[in-house]
Amino acid sequence: MLVDTHIHLEHRYFSEDRDAVMARAKEAGVDRMILPGADLKDLPQAVALCEAHEGLYFAAGVHPCHAEQFDEAALLPYLDHPKCVAVGECGLDYYHLPKDPEQKAALKAVQKRVFQAHIDLAVRYDRPLIVHIRDSSEDSLQMLEETQASQVGGVLHCFNGDEQLLRLADKGFYYGIGGVFT
Repeated sequence: MLVDTHIHLEHRYFSEDRDAVMARAKEAGVDRMILPGADLKDLPQAVALCEAHEGLYFAAGVHPCHAEQFDEAALLPYLDHPKCVAVGECGLDYYHLPKDPEQKAALKAVQKRVFQAHIDLAVRYDRPLIVHIRDSSEDSLQMLEETQASQVGGVLHCFNGDEQLLRLADKGFYYGIGGVFT
């Protein structure tokens, strides 16, 4: 069985060919697809798609680039939904941070706080994580190793291919082969 663990089918760029994309995936042997939560405003459409299609599931979370918009109370109803199979997309993304050192430090702190909140939710709801790690391997690894993240595991969807991240394989994490890695 093949599972696409990261496809943003709810996004508007699939408006014209969403059904064709799903049909081609099925023809290629992809039985299930997970729509990761990247932005709270997109979650209602992700849920509606998942409810309307067999084999579609979603994750509830906020992308690190949107960490300032994180609202735990707004995520909680989604985590109770039967088609919610993971927490995320969450993590740390230092690639998109501003150059100004003070702004950079402040946004890193916000991303770390929000990533920890996602980890806590994953443990509380017993869901795996969908983790986004971009130019932040050391901090991400430290957080994943020093928290209860290994209780739930997950998928590293976006990562720079740093060898040190391979240690997470022993802690229940899998590796997505995405654009940043290749």
